[in-house]
Amino acid sequence: MAREIERKYLVNSSCFKDLASSSQRIVQGYLSRVKERTVRVRIKGERGFLTIKGESDAAGLSRYEWERELPLLEAEELLKLCEPGVIEKRRYLVSYREQVFEVDEFYGDNRGLVVAELELEDEQQQVHKPQWLGREVTGEVQYYNARLIEAPYCRW
Repeated sequence: MAREIERKYLVNSSCFKDLASSSQRIVQGYLSRVKERTVRVRIKGERGFLTIKGESDAAGLSRYEWERELPLLEAEELLKLCEPGVIEKRRYLVSYREQVFEVDEFYGDNRGLVVAELELEDEQQQVHKPQWLGREVTGEVQYYNARLIEAPYCRW
């Protein structure tokens, strides 16, 4: 079973943009957002993806994840079947001390929110924190993308 292990942080400076090796626009919607599983459709650049994620562990650090690439046209059609609301963001890839942070700058109703995620090999892996990284929000449900659809950042 594939496990996703990641830590999530707020970002306290836009200087990460100057350090990014690349960035892509992402649009995603959800076919299912129940606690036990989320089923996400994502368009990342010119590629489509279908992802199923299980419920997070008690710390919010680890969960089951399955993902497959889809033809772009199929992903566009599946987005039309999603629950109301979409997440729009730009993802920046930023390397720091041999780790790659995925920094998401949100748009639409989540404008102003910037979150960095770091996928880990195991739960004890040390995280090297650049100075633009802020407070850790791993396991804080309001920062989950699936939750941002129903309770967007503009309403906090």
